[in-house]
Amino acid sequence: MAAPKQTRAPRPASRPGAGKSKDKGTRGGRPDPQPTAPARRTGNGQRRAGQAGQADQLSRPAPRPAVPADPGPGTAPGWLQLTTWALSLAGLGVSVYLTVAHYTSSSILACSDNGLVNCAAVTTSSESMVFGVFPVAVLGLAFYVFMAAATSPWAWRATWPPLSWARFGSVIVGMLFVLYLIYTELFTLDAICLWCTSVHVITFLLFGLIVFSAAAGYGIAKAAPDR
Repeated sequence: MAAPKQTRAPRPASRPGAGKSKDKGTRGGRPDPQPTAPARRTGNGQRRAGQAGQADQLSRPAPRPAVPADPGPGTAPGWLQLTTWALSLAGLGVSVYLTVAHYTSSSILACSDNGLVNCAAVTTSSESMVFGVFPVAVLGLAFYVFMAAATSPWAWRATWPPLSWARFGSVIVGMLFVLYLIYTELFTLDAICLWCTSVHVITFLLFGLIVFSAAAGYGIAKAAPDR
């Protein structure tokens, strides 16, 4: 008698979608490469770069501040400005008078012409010409034209060093020339001109005041110290 045929049990029906979920994303049993999400741009990179720049700036030595020039004690006081300017204008006026007298007539000097005080003997002598070319009166006029400008209040307020040194150097040269003229009057001509003596006194006063101002440092800017 033949054995009964064994029947296979029916395979359970797969659930809908089960195969799809099993095979989804696989190729030959390997998972499909998942697309990478684009990197988000954040401010971390910029923040880090900024932090690095700040650290670099902190590590650098701070720049040295500019050191201004030392202006010295400051502008000359008002009394010094006005006094030197008044003296220069007075010397300019006398120099103009002596220059006019040199080219016209010595009689306009209104000065004695006898004895020790003799203006004509001084202004008409050979010593009244420098190297026989330049009249002493004209040199005095040029000197006081410059001094009237260099001792004005506007010039005293300027701190331009060349102007200060020119004023200082000019009054020294003028004083040396005055000493020469006084020596000539006393020991060569044996005569004194009162108008010339007034110029000599004015020059001496200017010399003292300008040397004092230079010693005090008025109007001269000092160089900044090296650090």
